[in-house]
Amino acid sequence: MVRAAGRGAHGAGGPGRAAVTGTDVVSSTGSLLDALAESENRAALVGYLPVGYPSVPASVDAVRTMVDAGVDVVELGMPYSDPVMDGPVIQHAVEAALARGTRVRDTLLAVEQVAGRGAPILVMTYWNLVLRYGVEAYARDLAAAGGAGLITPDLIPDEAAEWIAASDRHGLDRVFLVAPSSTPERLALTAASSRGFVYAASTMGVTGERSTVGSRAQQLVSDTRAAGARHVCVGLGVSRPEQAAEVGAYADGVIVGSALVRALVDAPDERAGLGALTAVTQSLAAGVRSAR
Repeated sequence: MVRAAGRGAHGAGGPGRAAVTGTDVVSSTGSLLDALAESENRAALVGYLPVGYPSVPASVDAVRTMVDAGVDVVELGMPYSDPVMDGPVIQHAVEAALARGTRVRDTLLAVEQVAGRGAPILVMTYWNLVLRYGVEAYARDLAAAGGAGLITPDLIPDEAAEWIAASDRHGLDRVFLVAPSSTPERLALTAASSRGFVYAASTMGVTGERSTVGSRAQQLVSDTRAAGARHVCVGLGVSRPEQAAEVGAYADGVIVGSALVRALVDAPDERAGLGALTAVTQSLAAGVRSAR
């Protein structure tokens, strides 16, 4: 479930990192979204894959494959034992990754290995994992690995003071979520607190492939921008090229997860999985590029 709703190009830091000058932070993710809009008149394709599925090395190969096939921004999932926002396909992959012993440090290692690929790397994590690791320590280590920031589906800005301070110190993006049920006050607070983009959940519920994108997604993007957000990306339910084109016509980014993970889950072996992932990513990228 989306808790945020219930409560209402590279910087100087290097590839995938924000540049920090004193207390000023320039978002590498936001800069990329601006560059794509200005130079190519299109939205970004944001692709999610979990670390550790089918193994840590194989998941790194999958992320590299996904970027080479057309993903602009990587959402790298940190496996968690109670992924309340994730649908069955992602849950299956996450459970398999945990069963293989994937841990937080594996995610940092994966970030380090893919950060130079040319796409900002945002780690998607449930907040308890960061609390256990230590907020300051995690921000420090994520920045050192070349990560661009965090997407935190179960952390709301009201309770994020420690993370906001740590992300400022280490030049990291912080992506909070909004949903169709978010109040104007919630939208304004989330817009003011986010850096990189605001994640607009197109519908209430968990991730997964759907026949249609939520009917309120476009209005949610408009409302979130009106509340002060510079960039808004839409996720939950995008799985086909025509859906990517639909969302890419009005959002700054199109977020896809389950369709990409399914390409790996349904494949008979790792090589076939990478081939399927390439095909799915290319079709989604073509959809995004045809939107405007």
